[in-house]
Amino acid sequence: MKDNYKKIALWQTAFLGDAVLTLPLIKALSLHFPDAEIHLFVRKGVESLFAAQRELAGVHGFDKRGAQKGMGAAFKYGSDIGAQGFDLFISAHTSMRSAVVSRATGISRRIGYDAPCFNRFVYTETVKRRFEELEEVERLMALGGPLGISGTAPRAGLDLPEDAVRQAEDFFAQFTQPVIGVHPGSTWETKKWPEDNFAKIISKSLDGGCKVLLFGGPEEVDLCDSVLRRSGRASEVVNLAGKLSLQQLAAYIRQLGVYLTNDSGPMHIAWVQDVPLVALFGPTVKRFGFFPRGDNSTVLQTSGNLPCRPCGLHGGRVCPEKHHKCMTDISVDMVWSEIAGKLEKQRAEL
Repeated sequence: MKDNYKKIALWQTAFLGDAVLTLPLIKALSLHFPDAEIHLFVRKGVESLFAAQRELAGVHGFDKRGAQKGMGAAFKYGSDIGAQGFDLFISAHTSMRSAVVSRATGISRRIGYDAPCFNRFVYTETVKRRFEELEEVERLMALGGPLGISGTAPRAGLDLPEDAVRQAEDFFAQFTQPVIGVHPGSTWETKKWPEDNFAKIISKSLDGGCKVLLFGGPEEVDLCDSVLRRSGRASEVVNLAGKLSLQQLAAYIRQLGVYLTNDSGPMHIAWVQDVPLVALFGPTVKRFGFFPRGDNSTVLQTSGNLPCRPCGLHGGRVCPEKHHKCMTDISVDMVWSEIAGKLEKQRAEL
């Protein structure tokens, strides 16, 4: 006989993409405990993306870079969570601060990973993350093991508000040609393909009869402006950098014919919506478990055997070897061939 929970807290306060990757686990929890309220706790600023998610009763932002940065504030935040009637706490994050929050809740059942070692004193049950064996979605699904959740991760989608979807549909109605989205940014500098290469892809896309939309967050406006200058065709491109909310960004991505991006949070927004995707990977590799999923996702990476790759779990600010070949070895022709192939496939299916 399985336990029945009334209110479940799921904790994932890492980056945007990490939060998106919890969607299959959220779906599995909702199927296993259909009468339970499920609340998602994410990094502050990300919560709006999940506001319309049908499986969730609430989404809450944790200000890990601001008001809740210190351990004392984190403990108080956890204590406040514990006073809200939750009877199950699941943590997908492995930091000391997340462990402090979890312990402070005092919730009777708390599930987390068995590493780092301090987690064993924090959670009532722990599971192995099996980082070298599983992809991230399956590592997350393992957190459901103690609850009787097993098997293949359920297919999960991203639910968006109707007004955001309708606004994106209205915007795209003006285009009669295929629309390619280009996102040249990433949180980590070494994950970025060269700006000149993105500029060349923009030119090839325009010459191929496509419309190009340029995407970027508020902190990537200068980067996008630089890419446009390098292309010499700024007047032909719709530059959306810094102009969209997270909900709008997701809704616009949903409408694209192809989305070209570095390894980034919006990359995960694309594949979870089954958008044709070309993702560029350099400093990180498939065995880390964060490659985009689905038949419509293509990952391009260097075909060379670089002994320095991978150089870290996340990449870095600068290439340790000073050559950045993991990204520069991905040629413009390789990328354009994949984009053109996806467009041709779509034309054949019409």
